[in-house]
Amino acid sequence: MVNTVVFDLGGVIIELNVPRCVAHFKRLMGEDNVRNILGIDDEGEGVVAVSAATKQLMHDYEYGNISTGEFLSSLQEHCYEGTTIEQIREAWLSMLDVLPQERLDYIAALRRAGYRTVLLSNSNELHWDPIWEQYRLGEYFDAVFASHYLHMAKPNKEIFDHVVREANIDSVHTIYVDDLEKNRRAGEQYAGWKTCASIEELKNTI
Repeated sequence: MVNTVVFDLGGVIIELNVPRCVAHFKRLMGEDNVRNILGIDDEGEGVVAVSAATKQLMHDYEYGNISTGEFLSSLQEHCYEGTTIEQIREAWLSMLDVLPQERLDYIAALRRAGYRTVLLSNSNELHWDPIWEQYRLGEYFDAVFASHYLHMAKPNKEIFDHVVREANIDSVHTIYVDDLEKNRRAGEQYAGWKTCASIEELKNTI
């Protein structure tokens, strides 16, 4: 019997609009820089040709090792002359799309039915803060784990070990919902969790 559900955030609870974000940054830095600096294409897939320095920038921001100001300033160095920090901030935030209320309602219903709900997200301060405040996510989860606070991220083993330990999770009775296959595989391998790719799949499984 399942008694705990672990949720990813982006792509599971809130929709992400990567093509819109890419389009914004193309206007600020050009297509080549979007691929080489941000390391994403129109489908949101990682680009192999990204430089080691760029990979480190994205890694450091997701892990909370640099501030939002440092992140935005680093991106500004690769933008066209005259591009402002606010324009870059707006472009980065444009990745965030709708969060259907029915998804939060379902999570709330799970809690009322006696399930423990846990949030496990690879995130960053600029994306995390407005979502957390606007949707009051703390009201829906028994435990919350975000990469930029923990200084660790999926799909690495250490973050799954940390979540299992800190949330006192019984892995045999846990389902993990994540839209990325590599993260689901890591959850299965490192934590022993059953996995689903979406809330819709979770509903059918439960």
